[in-house]
Amino acid sequence: MFSYLRERFTSHLRERSRRRARLVSKDGRCNIEFGNVEQSRFVFLIDIWTTILDLRWRYKMTIFISAFLGSWFLFGLLWYVVAYIHKDLPEFNPSINHTPCVENINGLTSAFLFSLETQVTIGYGFRCVTEQCATAIFLLIFQSILGVIINSFMCGAILAKISRSKNRAKTITFSKHAVISKRGGKLCLLIRVANLRKSLLIGSHIYGKLLKTTITPEGETIILDQVNIEFVVDAGNENLFFISPLTIYHIIDKNSPFFHMAAETLLQQDFELVVFLDGTVEATSATCQVRTSYIPEEVLWGYRFAPIVSKTKEGKYRVDFQNFSKTVAVETPHCAFCLYNEKEAKAKEKKGYDNPGFVLSEVNETSDTKM
Repeated sequence: MFSYLRERFTSHLRERSRRRARLVSKDGRCNIEFGNVEQSRFVFLIDIWTTILDLRWRYKMTIFISAFLGSWFLFGLLWYVVAYIHKDLPEFNPSINHTPCVENINGLTSAFLFSLETQVTIGYGFRCVTEQCATAIFLLIFQSILGVIINSFMCGAILAKISRSKNRAKTITFSKHAVISKRGGKLCLLIRVANLRKSLLIGSHIYGKLLKTTITPEGETIILDQVNIEFVVDAGNENLFFISPLTIYHIIDKNSPFFHMAAETLLQQDFELVVFLDGTVEATSATCQVRTSYIPEEVLWGYRFAPIVSKTKEGKYRVDFQNFSKTVAVETPHCAFCLYNEKEAKAKEKKGYDNPGFVLSEVNETSDTKM
């Protein structure tokens, strides 16, 4: 009993570790880590725009708030320094005829408020720059220009983050499982994909990559070796009319890496099927890519997808997403090689064959009849 439980626990841990070992998660995120990168992290500052866009929202908002507060406080210090050098502060007891560089700056707090009013162009009218100091005029111009740059960059980054085509990809969904069954007399691997919006993806293209570990004839072990997997629909795999859910399929023929797999050995395989959908967002003309992956435990042999599209009495087409990932068991050959041999056998039954062991011998007939 103890050995049985230990075996079950070991197999469960092995299954969990195997499920975690995937390059692409179901929602399309890549599970990869870079180590011992020789280049300095400062190289990411060269492409600061992409770095800001790739940041998570909490870090982006931290930078957004820090940029504005930091610039306001920095220029507040500079305005305080200008007032201090020109002796405009109350502790210097300026005379009645004294004209300050900036009106009504009485300390660091009022300098900070003037910096905020200047940069965000509020202009309450209580504090203002006079023509007394050229330094103050130069500082006003410099802060105004820098404020426009900060506003443009940070607001543009927020807008670009919101409108990224990556968010459009979240409204494209794949079926939870892939299935293997006969389609059109051929053994195929089928996947269902749906567009949750009525707006189309223009120029959509579907393809796949099979990731596995291979050993070359020279003895080299290649981890994450990529093999192209061609997916098609009845109308082709490019320029899809992607308004309703589509069932894409890969024909398992002699050129397919699934040809030598069988229903009994599928779970023993070590591979990851990554499926990609590329297209152009109709609203923004931005390109986007949707991806997901399937491991052997998520490929069901001998099943097909349940119907999902129906027509109502009003003449409308209705998509029932309750059956989107629902599968139905069907009669399926347990391997592609068996189906291939079965077709050859049936084709040979319809033909005649020459018996190589049969020898035709000619007999010369002689007539002994005499007249």
